[in-house]
Amino acid sequence: MNSVKKKTYLASIAVATPPYIANQTKAEKFLIKYYSNKLNARNKTILHKIFSHPSIKQRRFAIKNLGCLLNEDPDERISRFTHWAIELSAEAAIKAMNKVDIKMSDVSGLVVNTCTGYICPGISTFLIEKLGLPPQIQAFDLVGSGCGGAIPNLQMADLMMRDKSKGIVLSISVEICSATFQMDDDPSLIVSNAIFADGASAVALWSRPEGFEMVSSSNFYATEHRDAIRYIYKNGQLHNHLSVRLPRLVKEAAAKAVRSLLKTSSLRVEDIKHWAIHTGGEKIIDAIKNEIGLSENQLQATRRVLAEYGNMSSPTVWFVARELLRNGIESGDLCLLVTFGAGLSAHAFLLRKM
Repeated sequence: MNSVKKKTYLASIAVATPPYIANQTKAEKFLIKYYSNKLNARNKTILHKIFSHPSIKQRRFAIKNLGCLLNEDPDERISRFTHWAIELSAEAAIKAMNKVDIKMSDVSGLVVNTCTGYICPGISTFLIEKLGLPPQIQAFDLVGSGCGGAIPNLQMADLMMRDKSKGIVLSISVEICSATFQMDDDPSLIVSNAIFADGASAVALWSRPEGFEMVSSSNFYATEHRDAIRYIYKNGQLHNHLSVRLPRLVKEAAAKAVRSLLKTSSLRVEDIKHWAIHTGGEKIIDAIKNEIGLSENQLQATRRVLAEYGNMSSPTVWFVARELLRNGIESGDLCLLVTFGAGLSAHAFLLRKM
């Protein structure tokens, strides 16, 4: 007798953000006031150009005010990361569960990813306690995938779900990018401080044929370009490094991940109606659009999330997917999630609306 491959379905999508909001003008004035003495004339010009670009209007941060970033020592920083990573993850998880009326006692698996802070034990154990999840749960903490981390997380959650006859698996992505804040006469740090923000996402997977069918996924790693996008430790603290070549490198990696998935699924770009592409920044979005051959209409959700939230690293793709849902996705429509980040890596996951 041939065994039937189990299918996994995405039941719900939820997100959470911290309450403090800063527009780009306010953020720029803060950096100029406290760090202009560190910047040369050229980098001051770069700073103003980036912060005045209309692609981002505002961002959310896990702080009381921007002044909290001044002279924050490493102990205070990891304490802030821990508090907000747990709070935002829990908020997103509760929202995701409530949307489909699932009890915490029904959760049998949990996968959490982050790249903006390290704690041991991981975030998952705090969520087990805070959410009242079963103590027998399978729980995993993933690190190091950067902005692309939501899809490797989803792939692992999918495998866990296919191995179970019942139950729910939660896939949670959370980043407190402000917990890696650094400022110096370095274009990478200027760009980082202009686009990154804080947030969390949670999606619930189940075996019921409702929500989205999880169809297939793909990954592509260009390890020769690892240094183009990564965190570097300096004086024991994380400093973001972004190459000026990123638009070209990312578009090539993302296109290879997308084309690989489409080929194995016997699909064309034209067959995918909805695209949830990570908000890596205006230049990267434009580069991916041209490389894959997407219309401006297919990027509206990505651009809207970039404008209202910036780049929250790994959870951001789910903010885009939520925006697509708000706009309406009909039964049978295909939706492709595309993320990219440290590695240099790119990931794609195909969903079909039930």
